[in-house]
Amino acid sequence: MAPTTETLTAERILEATEEVLRRHGPAKATVVDVARALGVSHGSVYRHFRTKAALREAVTKRWLDRTSDVLAGIAADETRDPGTRLRDWLAALFEAKRRKAGGDPELFATYMVLSQESGAVVGEHIDDLTGQLARIIAAGAEAGVFTAADPQTEARAVFQATGRFHDPGYRAEWERPEAGGDFAAVVELLLRGLRAG
Repeated sequence: MAPTTETLTAERILEATEEVLRRHGPAKATVVDVARALGVSHGSVYRHFRTKAALREAVTKRWLDRTSDVLAGIAADETRDPGTRLRDWLAALFEAKRRKAGGDPELFATYMVLSQESGAVVGEHIDDLTGQLARIIAAGAEAGVFTAADPQTEARAVFQATGRFHDPGYRAEWERPEAGGDFAAVVELLLRGLRAG
């Protein structure tokens, strides 16, 4: 193990962990492998992440946050009307999930395993996404574009209604030729349901 000259940060550890997971898979990747990739002792990794589970949760959160951050920008973009913002937000979520599943299937499979281990992290991610949706729906209600008695409830309903297009359990369907048309039809149906009288 060659000594490292760069400062060891949590971000560097997470980057190395992602690469180790990609190479070895979640069943075989160890903290020692991560430390070896960084040229440090495994104790140095444990100073940033107290347990292997904490490290795996952090790398899962980092992966999920990449999607959340992109979607947050769309949710906050008040230059788009709420209907367009909602449509764009849902399309960006679907595209992000498809890109992750198709672009790096090994890493996607790894994150499927890690997500099952990290229930709290996944729950926080879903809460963040439904919160973003609720803000879009509330903006639409304030503008008189949507009818929404309870934006948080409507947001959860929209999230659940579009689950086929972002729940990883449906990933095999995302590349079917009719997936794009099915997605557009569901989004239009939801928008009609939200629009004011």
